[in-house]
Amino acid sequence: MRARTNARLWGRLPALGDFAVVCPGGMGRRLPLHSWGWRGQIDDLARMPSILRGSRPWLRIDPQRVYAVGGSMGGQETLLLLGQHPGLLAGAVAFDSVTDFGLRYEQFARSPRGRTLQALARVEVGGTPRTDPRAFVLRSPTHWIHEIADSGIPLQIWWSDADEIVVNQHTQSGRFFKQLKDLEPRGRVEKVTGSWSHTAKSYAQLQLPGAVAWLGLIPDL
Repeated sequence: MRARTNARLWGRLPALGDFAVVCPGGMGRRLPLHSWGWRGQIDDLARMPSILRGSRPWLRIDPQRVYAVGGSMGGQETLLLLGQHPGLLAGAVAFDSVTDFGLRYEQFARSPRGRTLQALARVEVGGTPRTDPRAFVLRSPTHWIHEIADSGIPLQIWWSDADEIVVNQHTQSGRFFKQLKDLEPRGRVEKVTGSWSHTAKSYAQLQLPGAVAWLGLIPDL
């Protein structure tokens, strides 16, 4: 999703609380708008506070109140950011996320435009789960699950049994949540499940308001 499109989904939410939203576009190793968990994109996300300090020096940033919220590919990035840079965040919410990118590659075959998505993934990653398994593993939040469990950071995970984009979410976010709970994470970990569609409208009306309320950014929402 483009950064400006992403920003529009937030609507008036930032005006209702004492926080600002930064919406970077998802940039991959080879593809624009298809980061699919590329390490360079995750490192760029970790640099956002310092980038803001340089570009918006008038904006006061509390380093103890930096949060990550993302859906779909952005949810994958949110979980990877938490796993790779756990000291950065005060809380995170991920919805409709891919957590096992190798499995996701195989599941593309049952999705609309499945062959096209597999071809794009091969370009972005540089191979398939069979020819370059480590590259897919490193883009999978499941690989970083122990770091996430040890982080102590509050995490909320959303998934839908009606997701028509990231299909079989019980094998992605659902399985990830169970595995994470089995590790007895140091921080609060909660789930939200339901039957919503994987759409921008759902993000704007359901997930984003729910995320900021859970994080305490708009206490009276």
